[in-house]
Amino acid sequence: MTEPEPTSFDDEEYAFLRHVRFGELPPPVRPDERVELTETDPRRDRPEPTANDDQWILRLGPGAGS
Repeated sequence: MTEPEPTSFDDEEYAFLRHVRFGELPPPVRPDERVELTETDPRRDRPEPTANDDQWILRLGPGAGS
């Protein structure tokens, strides 16, 4: 059994295949329609600061404070 020859598409065929897969793209956002991002939730990659270091010792386990 032989391998099928790879099919080569031109730009129009690729555009058609993208349209079939993803549908119609929304119109691009104009610069005057853009808004500035404002973060409202606290960051998840850093723990909340605490005034009491004993809380961190309890979280990290025995020997963490030494």
